[in-house]
Amino acid sequence: MALKRMDNIGIVVEDLAKVVDFFRELGLELEGQATIEGEWAGRVTGLGDQHVEIAMMRTPDGHNRLELSRFIRPAVIADHRTAPVNALGYLRAMFAVDDIDDTLQRLRKHGAELEGEVVDYQDVYRLCYIRGPEGLLIGLAQELK
Repeated sequence: MALKRMDNIGIVVEDLAKVVDFFRELGLELEGQATIEGEWAGRVTGLGDQHVEIAMMRTPDGHNRLELSRFIRPAVIADHRTAPVNALGYLRAMFAVDDIDDTLQRLRKHGAELEGEVVDYQDVYRLCYIRGPEGLLIGLAQELK
């Protein structure tokens, strides 16, 4: 049996609307929103009875998705948003953009801050990390032609 695809990456947030607006500005499309609750959902996550609001964001090419989740029940118990770039575990998502400078300018209006600096990697890519809303670490890559 072979792997077919990666369906999505999940990110837990406090302010779902604010984070949706940020990713819309980045260029993702809101595919849909839903409330998921009940014992059946808790059996999948191991959290028991849960109540979660989700928003599914899709990349413009339709191949990848972010599932943004706001837990109402049970309460969030850990916060990894201030972890440095070299912390263990899942840390960031990287997005390819046409124009890194324009993207940064637009995302700054949504609270994004440059983590280090924009760098040129061997005249192939311009790269940077930003902190988005709620401290989310996001990578941006602009392919140089």
